[in-house]
Amino acid sequence: VKPESFPVLHAIGQAPISLQKSKHKTQRMLMAINASKVAAYAELAEQVYGQQINGQTTVADLLLENQSLTAKVQGTVRGAKVIKSYPVGDTYTTELSLDFKQVYDLYQATSNRKEIKAVKYY
Repeated sequence: VKPESFPVLHAIGQAPISLQKSKHKTQRMLMAINASKVAAYAELAEQVYGQQINGQTTVADLLLENQSLTAKVQGTVRGAKVIKSYPVGDTYTTELSLDFKQVYDLYQATSNRKEIKAVKYY
């Protein structure tokens, strides 16, 4: 069922330029652009699908011995648009937008819809 209104999600990804592993300044910039875009997509996926958190704590003799926490995001994001991509100091920033109207339209276009053409009663 088509909803009455569709939300628009926004995400920002950032990556440091100087920490990229390259000797060439231009290549570091390009690597930071790609890394910031991936970070923004990860944030969008987190907003759409949520984030899976796993935690584990080990206690022995009433003393905390080991504590770990992991986070995981998994999903497919289609229809996102890059709004802005720009450097801020030593960081590259990418802003994405995801309009669920477009997501709905993409889903409708790619899904194998089945329509009932005729009903026969016996």
